[in-house]
Amino acid sequence: MEEMKGTLMEIYGENVILSRITSHDLDLICRIECDRDLWHFEESVESDEQVVRSKYLDRINEGNETTTYDFIVSLVDDKMRTPIGLAQVWSYIDYRKSWELGFAILPDYSGQGYGSEAAKLLLKFAFEQLKAHKVVGMCNSQNTRSAALMEHIGMTKEAVFKEELFWNGKWADQFYYSILEKEFFEGKQCR
Repeated sequence: MEEMKGTLMEIYGENVILSRITSHDLDLICRIECDRDLWHFEESVESDEQVVRSKYLDRINEGNETTTYDFIVSLVDDKMRTPIGLAQVWSYIDYRKSWELGFAILPDYSGQGYGSEAAKLLLKFAFEQLKAHKVVGMCNSQNTRSAALMEHIGMTKEAVFKEELFWNGKWADQFYYSILEKEFFEGKQCR
């Protein structure tokens, strides 16, 4: 279920809610984006919170011209709406109607299916609202949890980019996943 309230957008799942970020979320986003432990498998992590704050404030101010949708993940049954993560979808290749997804669930909430549900809600949003033709996701080949999550939500590993990432002082492969609009809707009918 999607609910629009002015510029506020909320997407409800069974266990999680995706709430479009606002300027009130910037402190949380800075903590998440600058947390090296949370982004262990990334090549680099921004350490300057002011850079992160400025980037997200620009995104918030884009309004209807946006090519990036950033959401705070919280639990449906939590009246306080305690944030448990960040979920994002952004235009990957505009003229191909391709979008990329990304997500991070805080450690206290990982391994409980919340990341999978948030990612499924992103796919639904991308295909139903953004009219995506394809949604992609990428991860460090060492990030087995992210790879497993993408496979779990119906994405297919399309490629391995050899030594694509310079990570932990050495070159690492990157996995490239995707799901097509027709695959999403065919799978949705089987559920």
